[in-house]
Amino acid sequence: MNKHSLRDIKREATAQALADAAFELALERGLDGFVVEDVVQRAGYSRRTFANHFSCKEEAVVTAAVTFSGIDEAEGLLADMSESTALLDVLQQLMRTQLTADLLWKLRELVSLSKRHPTLEPFILSVFRRLQTAAQETLSDFSQGRYPEGYTHLLVGAVYGAILPVIDGSLNVLLPGETSETPGATTFDQYLDTTFGYLRNGV
Repeated sequence: MNKHSLRDIKREATAQALADAAFELALERGLDGFVVEDVVQRAGYSRRTFANHFSCKEEAVVTAAVTFSGIDEAEGLLADMSESTALLDVLQQLMRTQLTADLLWKLRELVSLSKRHPTLEPFILSVFRRLQTAAQETLSDFSQGRYPEGYTHLLVGAVYGAILPVIDGSLNVLLPGETSETPGATTFDQYLDTTFGYLRNGV
């Protein structure tokens, strides 16, 4: 491993520590209940280090949701798939890898926070866009031009559009590990299977 990659790893770890501290403080105190100084004290870094990574505490809070820890797993998953695998099947497996229980829970918490603190909304949209872009790039790399350019955009857009009402609580979908006595509740895995079933069957 070269020095550049080690430096990148260290930088990412620093940013993640600051983001996690900001997210924890937001959950404990609300967005108005802490300042950047509280974040750096909790994370053990300087205010200058914070400024090297984030423009404001809102950006740090939201960044905590996206660790991209599943990238290596996703690459390994795709390496095991043959070129004949349908893109919908590739995307479904990618979504299961990318949308971990931890990520879904954090996104739902962030959306809940944003209802009280609208300044979070543009940063949440940015994070969601990053997730979509990562999925889009992965599908494009896998397809190697075998499909029309707009097809991968259509698939990713449709699936992520279906995930939004799960995150904002509009649909009665249980996140991994959740239980509910509410009639009609479905698990996230069931919801994902149903979504891809609709796409496969053209419903």
